[in-house]
Formats: sequence, structure tokens, C-alpha cells
Amino acid sequence: MSTRRFGLIGKNISYSFSKQFFTEKFEIESLDDCSYENFDINSIKDFQNIVKNNTTIKGFNVTIPYKESIIPYLDKLSMKAAQIGAVNVIRKTSKGKLKGYNSDYYGFMKSLQPLLKSHHKKALILGTGGAAKAIAFALDQLGIDFLFVSRTTKNNMICYDQLTVSIFENYHIIINCTPVGTSPDISVSPTIPYSFFTANHIAFDLIYNPEETEFLKKSKANGAVTKNGFEMLVKQAEKAWKIWNK
Repeated sequence: MSTRRFGLIGKNISYSFSKQFFTEKFEIESLDDCSYENFDINSIKDFQNIVKNNTTIKGFNVTIPYKESIIPYLDKLSMKAAQIGAVNVIRKTSKGKLKGYNSDYYGFMKSLQPLLKSHHKKALILGTGGAAKAIAFALDQLGIDFLFVSRTTKNNMICYDQLTVSIFENYHIIINCTPVGTSPDISVSPTIPYSFFTANHIAFDLIYNPEETEFLKKSKANGAVTKNGFEMLVKQAEKAWKIWNK
């Protein structure tokens, strides 16, 4: 029986990257005392029962749609997770407390950095959920201005139908933080004017399944440099492992 258990909190997560990644990691590194499992829940309220009934759990990953709603169920947050307002890693402390962290911002930052050139000064973030908040934090760390694109307008936010040529001429990084285009619904893509993309643009999709989404295909067809979310996921998972093993 595994003495060090880890798991993923999410909804409809049978496709999960995390379980495969950590199971393979434990096998490759002969970590026979470690195991990883999915906790697929319909409501965040079920999280308390998972904690109560799985006392040997050492840590969790958190995915859509609970990165924000899980916060009230935690005992404390790291400074960065508190600043971001979203959690994707939870560590059980030596005193049995649940502490929330965010490694999404780190994974994204490390994945985006090799693509950056001097003209990449502004970014559009498609979506406003927990993942988008982590991306915004990472861009801030990199000194890149950003603007959220959503279905409604608020501060530092515009609607999809407000995207113009002028905006694309000033914002050269476009990041899809929405689930639009994820398998199995791979024929759809965010409703943006893809003809405005140029060779000066980076199109980054947090989705990794499929490997090339419609968002990336359409952006690439207009010359953009493209990247999916796989490397980001690997980087954030490696960071999660370090957090659990502090």
C-alpha cells in the first residue's frame, strides 16, 4: 500500500494529464511508496469529504473548475496564490493543515519565455477564470502588459466583438485560457478575428489535447508562432512535486 498518496481535484477529469504524468514519474524514479489518483467531484462541497476520508493524502493538484472555489476550504495560502486568487496545488503541512499554492503561473512563464522577442510587450488573455488569473500574474512578472477578453466588459477587459486590427497591431501575444477547443469538441475555437494574426504574433493555447487546436491552426495559417499547453503542464507539475516535498 502506498504511504505517500497524491491526487487531482476536478470535474470530468478522466483525460487528466496529471495522473499519467505522476504515475509514470513514480515508476521511472522507483518511488514505490507513491501513488496518484483522480478525485472527480460534481461540487466543490465534496472536497471536505475527500480530505476527511483520505487522511494519508500528502497533496493535491486542482484543475477546472475548482481553482478559485477551493480557496475557502484551505487553511492558508502562499503569498503568490493569494495574489493570483487561484490555487492549483495543495500541500498538507506537517501539522495537517491544507496550504494552497499556484504553479500554473510558473509553468506558463517558463514555457513562454523562449518565444519572446523585443516587440512582445502586450498580451491579450482570452478568458477570466482561475487559469487566466495565473497567466496575468506571470505576464506581470515578465513586465508584459495585458488585457482580458471576455463576454462582458469590466475594468481592464474588453468583449470579443471589440477586437480590431488596431488592437492586434499593439498586442502581439494572444493566450487562450478558455476550454474552447478541448477534446472531444475539437472543431470549435474562440471567436476572434484570426485574419489579424501576423508573423509578429505568438498564439499560445493552454489546451494540450488536441496537440494542435483550431485556435492554433488558424493562428498559424496567418503566420503566428504557436505553442500549446503541454510544456506548461510539465513545468507546473514539476513545481508541484517540489512544493509537496518541501
